[in-house]
Amino acid sequence: MIADPSSPGATPALRVRGVSKRFGSVLAVDAVDLEVPKGSFTALLGPSGCGKTTLLRIVAGLERADTGSVLLGEHEVDGPRGAVPPEDRSVGLVFQEHALFPHLDVGANVAFGLRGMPRATRAERVADVLTLVGLAGLERRRPSALSGGQRQRVAHARALAPSPTLLLLDEPFSSLDAALRVSLRDEVRAILRAADQTALLVTHDQEEALSVADRVGVMFDGRLHQVADPQTLYRAPATPEVAAFIGDADIVPATRAGQYLIDTPLGRLATASPVQADRVAAVIRPESVRLRASTSGRGEVRTLTYFGRDQLVGVRLDDGTEVRARRGPDLDLHRGDRVEVQVEGPAVTFPVD
Repeated sequence: MIADPSSPGATPALRVRGVSKRFGSVLAVDAVDLEVPKGSFTALLGPSGCGKTTLLRIVAGLERADTGSVLLGEHEVDGPRGAVPPEDRSVGLVFQEHALFPHLDVGANVAFGLRGMPRATRAERVADVLTLVGLAGLERRRPSALSGGQRQRVAHARALAPSPTLLLLDEPFSSLDAALRVSLRDEVRAILRAADQTALLVTHDQEEALSVADRVGVMFDGRLHQVADPQTLYRAPATPEVAAFIGDADIVPATRAGQYLIDTPLGRLATASPVQADRVAAVIRPESVRLRASTSGRGEVRTLTYFGRDQLVGVRLDDGTEVRARRGPDLDLHRGDRVEVQVEGPAVTFPVD
């Protein structure tokens, strides 16, 4: 059973406090604060170059922080007083390249981090983690005789074998094909749950982060904009950048019409919270947009992207505003059709400077 991340008084598995890292003139990580509760699966999500991998490498001990501190449990492993070497941090690492030793069989790869342990105990631990990842009986296989998914599971078994305080996963599924990526990430989530393992995942794939993690931190330009559960990130983004990055969203201009009302090119809309300024930007999610064919409609269908299970319909209003609507699989609208546009549900807004 996973430890309750909200348990009062529980010491987080990881605490990052005011960590910054600069490479020459580039500020890669900018005063980041982050906590990872024990037993949780946390993801760091953001575009390439946002600083998430650098932050992970600092936690692992592969880079030093310029400022700030990193604590694993009660122990400071990086800070003004110095840094603990990576091998002494009780941290497991899984990279996208798997990094298995090709000349060693599966059992020897998994046992690599168990040196110093009695042989019988080591063999028992190897068998236990291979069973956990669904590879029991493959101890004598070489990595070259395994599929991509099996090699990834061996990499997870090797990282889990020493029972690390924290497991770090750096884009672990990005080298796999799409179908295998989806099935394997579900398997890995189940494996980590079964092991009650605390994990921190770095990824640029929002679907991956939202589907596997308990909590997601969204990074841009070295800064951590928001850390929350996936539903909160989607429904109550803290910044326009988070709103635009998490899921599909269109940002439209609006003016305040009341404490919980705004006027937009799409009409008067309710808001999810009090409107904070006279001029705001409103976040419109495609699933909240309803379309109805009408020759007198104020919008025109410009694009249709069909996914089978649903479709994304792009509409341009007469004033030039563009929004998208997510609809079911029936292709009852066509490019050039005139449509009426209606928005259901409250909108999230952000003040405009």
